[in-house]
Amino acid sequence: MSAGGPPRVALIGANGHGRWHRRTIAELHAAGRAGLVALVDVRPLDAEPDAPVPPEAAVFTDHRAMLAESRPDVVVICTPPHTHLPIALDALAAGADLLLEKPPVLDLAEHLTLTAAADAAGRAVQVNFQALGSAALTELTGALGRLGPVTGVATLAAWQRPDAYYARSPWAGRRTVDGRPALDGALANPLAHALMQCLAVAESVTGAPVRPARIAVERYRVRPIEVDDTTVLRLTPHAGPPVLAALTLAAEEHVPGEVLVTGERGRAVLEYPTDRLRLPGDTPRPVPGRRGLLANLLDHRADGTPLIAPLARTEPFTAVLDALRDAPEPRLLDGDLVRVAGDGPQRVRMVRGVGAVLRAAVETGALPSEAGVPWAVTPYVVDLPAQ
Repeated sequence: MSAGGPPRVALIGANGHGRWHRRTIAELHAAGRAGLVALVDVRPLDAEPDAPVPPEAAVFTDHRAMLAESRPDVVVICTPPHTHLPIALDALAAGADLLLEKPPVLDLAEHLTLTAAADAAGRAVQVNFQALGSAALTELTGALGRLGPVTGVATLAAWQRPDAYYARSPWAGRRTVDGRPALDGALANPLAHALMQCLAVAESVTGAPVRPARIAVERYRVRPIEVDDTTVLRLTPHAGPPVLAALTLAAEEHVPGEVLVTGERGRAVLEYPTDRLRLPGDTPRPVPGRRGLLANLLDHRADGTPLIAPLARTEPFTAVLDALRDAPEPRLLDGDLVRVAGDGPQRVRMVRGVGAVLRAAVETGALPSEAGVPWAVTPYVVDLPAQ
C-alpha cells in the first residue's frame, strides 16, 4: 500500500470498455479503498458522468510516461488484446500489480512470458474474467455432489452484434494486427466468459486447471471479417469431463448465456450473465452477489486474500486460443442461410436456425458436422500432449 494512503491505481485504456473500469475505480476511490492517480488513452477521454476524473489524477497518452511519473501501485490494462503483453511487462517492471482485461494474452508463449515476469517481479496478475466472482458460480461448484459424477460441461450463448460492432476499432473482426495475433472472434472476446465459466466448473470437478488433450472446433462468419462470429468447440481434457461451447453473435433469438453441468443424477444450469441458477429439483432463482475483481486484488494486496482469477487459472483459456491460432479461416455463411434485419450501422445478420443447431450441440456433445448440419465444415482438430 502507498505510504499514507490507499493504493494508487492507474487505468491504461480509458475509453471504450475502459469506461466500465473507470466507474468501478470511481466507486473504490469514493470509498477510500483506492486512489485514482492516472488515466491513459491514445484518444481524448470520452465523457463518463458516473466517473468524473478527480483533480489529482493525471491524463496521459503514453503508458510509459505515466508509469514513470505517477508510480501506480495497481495498473488496470484495458487495451486491445494484442497489446497486453508489452504493456503488462512494462507495468510489472515498474512495480505494479495488474488487473488485465481478458483475454490476458493470445498464446501460451506469451502466457509463460507474463507468468515469469510476474514471478520475477513478485507482483500479482488478476485477469478480468469478472463472472468468476459470481456467488452463483460458487454455489454451483459447491453443489456438484448433487449431480453425481459429472459427465459433461457445456455452454450456449446466442447474441447479436450489428455492423457497427465491427467498425468500433482498427482491430475489430481482425485475425492479426501489425503482424501480431488479434483473434477478435466470438470465442476470444465477447463470449469468452462462457468458455471460462465452463473451464472453472471443470476445474472444480478435478481440483486443478483443465489440461486440454484435444480441441475440435468449427467456426463460421456472416460478414467479410477474418474471425468467427459463430463457433462450436469441443475440448477433451486429459482428466475430467469434456467441455463443449456453442456460441454465436448472429442469433435469431437471444440466449444470454447458459452453463449446463450434467451428471449421472441430474443437471444444473447457470445463466452466467444474470447469475440465475437451477439445481436439480429446484426452480431457477437469482443468486445475488458478485465480488469485483479489482476489489479482490486490493484485498489480496492488503491481507493475502486469494485472487479469484489469477493468471494461472486462465491458462486453459489461453491454451484454447493458442490451439486456434492456426485454424483455417471461418466459413462464410451467406445466401438463404442468412437473414438480414435493419440497415446502416445497426444492421444485423442472423443465421437461420442457428439456435436449434447450437442447442443440439450442447445437448448431444456433437459438433454440427457430426450431427449432419448441411452447412457445417470439417472440424479443425488439435491434439495436445500431456504436460
